[in-house]
Amino acid sequence: MENVPLYPWWTKNYISLENSEFNIGIQWFAAEDEGRTEDATEQKIRKSREEGKVAKSSEFTSAIVLLFPTIAIGILSPYMLRQMSEMMHYFLSISVESNILGEGRIVKAFLLYFVKLVGPVALIAFISAFISNVMQVGFMFSVKPITPDLNKISPNIIKFLQKSFASTEALFNLGKSLFKVALISVIAYINIKKELGTMIGFLTADFSYSFRTIAVISFRILIEASLAMLLLAIPDYFFQHQKHKESLKMTKQEVKEERKTTEGDPLVRNRLRERMREIMTQNMLQKVPEADVIITNPTHFAVGMEWARESMIAPVVIAKGQDNMAQNIKKIARENDVPVIENKPLARGLFAEVEIGEVIPEKYYQVMAIVFAEVYQMNGKKQEVS
Repeated sequence: MENVPLYPWWTKNYISLENSEFNIGIQWFAAEDEGRTEDATEQKIRKSREEGKVAKSSEFTSAIVLLFPTIAIGILSPYMLRQMSEMMHYFLSISVESNILGEGRIVKAFLLYFVKLVGPVALIAFISAFISNVMQVGFMFSVKPITPDLNKISPNIIKFLQKSFASTEALFNLGKSLFKVALISVIAYINIKKELGTMIGFLTADFSYSFRTIAVISFRILIEASLAMLLLAIPDYFFQHQKHKESLKMTKQEVKEERKTTEGDPLVRNRLRERMREIMTQNMLQKVPEADVIITNPTHFAVGMEWARESMIAPVVIAKGQDNMAQNIKKIARENDVPVIENKPLARGLFAEVEIGEVIPEKYYQVMAIVFAEVYQMNGKKQEVS
């Protein structure tokens, strides 16, 4: 029988370009391993983050790093022109000297002007890259991505080449890069064509006018290209999140193994719970002889009550049980001469509403006063019941 995929490509979710004939299937970038259908657990996500594997868009970072330094160049252009003019004047003035290489004058001067010209723009580019990454993944520091891994020295060459050049993800990235180049080319073409008449006039114009005009055109192209890249980065940001989520998916067996690691073996947990119940039951039965009265319904429920006028504001439930446990409570009560009184509504209500160690609700005060009056009468006590 021919093997038919359980999830045909036309049943998957799509990123659709509106009014376009192109549809991009998210399943192109799903995990390659079969059976990885379970969403990643919190532990898997946290471990992935600690290893530096997070969802972020390099397109967004590139757009920010291009946009803000470009704006900085536009703002700092008068300062940079003065520095370049001063630099040219300095080097031309020392070019006629006989000992221009002495004491490293040229090297020192070069480094000084290099810092003055490149430093401000490089600093803004660094800050832009830092902020763009913090915006996407928050504050995070991990050396795991740059830690040497011997397992990566001899990769599977065929699989590497297939993933890098023949996979649908590689083709998508190639198409995205070509689209960006085409978009920037169109922006440059439109701006240059609009100023073509002015640029032809450079043949008769002075140098300063031509330089300023070309600088304005270049600056406008850079700004428009940066904004276009930023707009393209927004859908890529959400796409990278979906891709990262798909890459973290786990098999059902991985989920089970992780649950065993974090929570322990289910058989051991069940045994521990049973042991805790046994201990709680044993402790509860040990308190039955301390009860002042056992209220029953009479076969299904039994509730042990304690009432000390000097230290309690109202009677307290110290033991309760159902069916076999109720019979055990009554048995222990009879063995220790604890009164057992039948009151079906009261027994059901206390069993359902009051936990062991809790004071009874106020609505039961009146009926409990009657019960304790009966208990005192049974014990031959002459005490006033309030």
